[in-house]
Amino acid sequence: MKFKKRVVDPLALKSMPKIDLHRHLEGSLRLETLLEIAREFGLDLPAANLDRLRPFVQITDDPQDHEVFLSKFEVLRHFYRSPEAISRLAYEVVADAASDNIHYLELRFSPQALARVRGFSLNSVTDWVIQATQKASQDHQIQVRLIVTLVRHEPIEQAREVAKVAFDRLGRGVVGLDLAGNEVKFPPGPFKPIFQEAKEAGMGITIHAGEWASAVGVKQAIEELHADRIGHGVRSIENSEILRLVRDRQVALEVCLTSNLQTGVVHKMRHHPLVDLLNLGVLVTLNTDDPSISDSILTDEYQVAVDVLGLEYIELRQLVLNAAKAAFLPDGEKQQLIAHFERILPIGGLLNPNGNLVVSG
Repeated sequence: MKFKKRVVDPLALKSMPKIDLHRHLEGSLRLETLLEIAREFGLDLPAANLDRLRPFVQITDDPQDHEVFLSKFEVLRHFYRSPEAISRLAYEVVADAASDNIHYLELRFSPQALARVRGFSLNSVTDWVIQATQKASQDHQIQVRLIVTLVRHEPIEQAREVAKVAFDRLGRGVVGLDLAGNEVKFPPGPFKPIFQEAKEAGMGITIHAGEWASAVGVKQAIEELHADRIGHGVRSIENSEILRLVRDRQVALEVCLTSNLQTGVVHKMRHHPLVDLLNLGVLVTLNTDDPSISDSILTDEYQVAVDVLGLEYIELRQLVLNAAKAAFLPDGEKQQLIAHFERILPIGGLLNPNGNLVVSG
């Protein structure tokens, strides 16, 4: 049976229930809170007002370049000045996701980034994030799970320490392990034993690959690091053999449109391969990456998908269901999540919070 495609009313995108599987805590911080922290701790940054602080922590008139994008994180690490600051920042990230009508969030973070400036222990900062996000989850009625991120361009000894912190908290908020950082200069080989252990422990695995470097990184992530999902992965479309591997193994791609434009993965949004990947049967999801760095929430990403790439409601619905299927949850909980979104996002159209159909076209 074929269903007529319906174009979602742009005004309904905010109220559309959504999932975000790829969001970095460190790139999702409220700029107003950063300003307060900069003033409280006398950070050596322009803290007179938001306009002066913004270019240091957010993409403004920057060139489309991944190293420029990464440089924002180098500045942001200076704001993790106290347990209270870290807890507040983590809490606000979840609260902001809930305000965007995200029902399920997998939030990733790097304990080493939170711990470094003040010498906090990796265990402590991880527990602060777990406690803060759990409280925000309860307060704002949003389901949250955590992914711990290892960094390619930092020492492997540190990665082992961070991974142990994650393993010790598997099932206590943490559900997955991630590998991020500069994929151009740092291949994944040294991390193979860590991700083998993660796989054996039953942890979800997501690897940043096929973003700034070639599709080969996607193959390495799947075959060497046991990836269940690929962070970005859009360059897999450049190699038909690797694309077939992704599709046949149902490895989900965590696509982030605005980020891909800002880091130079694509130079014009209309050239983004999201639509082609969907049409080829790849398990594609739509996510934010770093809302505060990119100045874009998940609703904005859906708006771009509609306005620039021409996606219609039925395709937006599929993106959400793909994300539910790819969530790092036990089978029973995952089936409940899928059923939840199938119910509130019916094939015939989008239901608003009042239960009315909101479609056009």
